[in-house]
Formats: sequence, structure tokens, C-alpha cells
Amino acid sequence: MSRRFVSTQGLKQRWSIPGILALIILVSDQISKLWIVLAIGPGATTQQVRLFGDLVSLVYVENTGVAFGLFPNMSQFFTVTSLLIGAGAIYAYLFYLPNHSVWVQTGMGLILGGALGNIIDRLRVGYVIDFLKIGWWPVFNIADSAITLGVSILVLYLLIVGDTKETKPEPPRDDALLRDLLGQELASGPETHRPISASAHKDKVDQRRI
Repeated sequence: MSRRFVSTQGLKQRWSIPGILALIILVSDQISKLWIVLAIGPGATTQQVRLFGDLVSLVYVENTGVAFGLFPNMSQFFTVTSLLIGAGAIYAYLFYLPNHSVWVQTGMGLILGGALGNIIDRLRVGYVIDFLKIGWWPVFNIADSAITLGVSILVLYLLIVGDTKETKPEPPRDDALLRDLLGQELASGPETHRPISASAHKDKVDQRRI
């Protein structure tokens, strides 16, 4: 199996879930915003649809800030920062996060899908379309919900499970071979280091001369 094939398989395993989930979030976000613009957007006769009394309702809001209407009138700035944050998230997912985990893949898919949904709004019309209102909470959209849920999943996973890394097991030692080598060393040690007497040395020299 070639190295290129293994690399391609690894990319598919790590990006299949985030890619599919991000696409689902992106399509759902854009379709919902299109429907809101047509139903209760600019020029519509109805500006609010109550779903559960005053608790949950649909409204049309042009958000020039960040999520939940924070820091308004800074759309261009947050367009650039959103692109940078998205690129940073992809880099962290590839090189720092435990991207083998399904939970991490799910969180990344939610974050990317939500980020792309809001970035498309900023590039297309210059603001983000928000429409979900729950009680006192600021108006938001599907993309905001996906980003919040994705970040929560990643944080909880890293706090509870942590960045687990597979450790390579140590190679097994051949104790039998080690014992044999030590036994041979001990057995040959005294013979090797036994001192030679002067007479024995003389006999060896005489034998060599003959």
C-alpha cells in the first residue's frame, strides 16, 4: 500500500464526518434565512411570528456585529476575523486536536458549518440574518447555534477525556538470550583472566621455536 493511498484514507476518515455535518448545517442555515427574508423580512406585512407566546418567536434582524447581536456596526472587521478564526480552527484540528475522536469531528463539523453560514451572509449582503428569539436571549440563527454547540462539545471532550495519544509499546526483551549471554560471560571469565605462570610461558615459547 503506497504512502499516498494511506494519507488519502486518513484524510477521508478525519474529514468525512466534519464535511458532511458542515454541509448539512450550511444548507439548513441558508435555507432558513432565505425563508425568513421572504416571510417576515424587509417589506413583509408580518414582522414577527409567535410560536409559543412570548417565549419563542421568529423575528427578522440584520446583525452587523458578531453572534447574538454583540458589537454591532463592525461587519467588515468581523468578516476578516471570522475567516482567520475558521482557518485557525482547521489548522488546530489537523495538527493539535485529537481528530480521531468522533466527538471532536462532530464539534469541528458544527463549528465549520456555522462559521461558513455567517461568513456567506457577510460577504453576500454585508450582515448576518438572525431570526430566532427565545425569551430574553438575544436573537440568533442556526449558524450561531451550531457554533455554540460545537465549541461546547470540544471543550467538554477535552476537559473530560483529554488529548489522549497512543503510546508505542516497548519492544519485548529476550530474557532467555540475555541469561545465556551472561552465563557464557561468567563461565569464560575465570579462564580468560587466569594468570599464566613463568614456567608455562617458557614452555609455550620453546614450543613455538621448535
